[in-house]
Amino acid sequence: MVPRGPDRRRPRGAHRLARLSDRVREDAVSEPDGRSPLARRLLPDGEEPDPRFTLANERTFLAWMRAALAFVAGGVAVEAFTNDFMPEVWRRVVAVLVVLTGLVISVMAGARWLSVERSMRTGRPLPVPLLVPLLCGTGAVASIVTVLMIATLNR
Repeated sequence: MVPRGPDRRRPRGAHRLARLSDRVREDAVSEPDGRSPLARRLLPDGEEPDPRFTLANERTFLAWMRAALAFVAGGVAVEAFTNDFMPEVWRRVVAVLVVLTGLVISVMAGARWLSVERSMRTGRPLPVPLLVPLLCGTGAVASIVTVLMIATLNR
């Protein structure tokens, strides 16, 4: 039975947990602007942009992440399901290239999100998207490899 009223004692270790949670809250918001230390480190300059633009930037980031996950899944699918009609060397090379493209897209999506956010905060023009040429080049290489593979399999 748990005692109730003014004589009620805290469970063992509850004081330490309360002090720790107070310290975490103080560390998370230690500036008058209400931003976390991570936000101040990543986005030190400028003014807070309109939330609609920040949320649009996040949606774009999530779209790039979906593309990256699709590339990773595509690389896994190439390795798993093309045993019958694709030589092992080609299969491995294509699978690794597709997975690495997904990795590059995910890293570049994070860098793009940060650079767009910084540009919006400081009023500078938005940066050029370097992901678009990467995807175009990857699509062209994948198409050429597919055509070459089909041409060599029919002989």
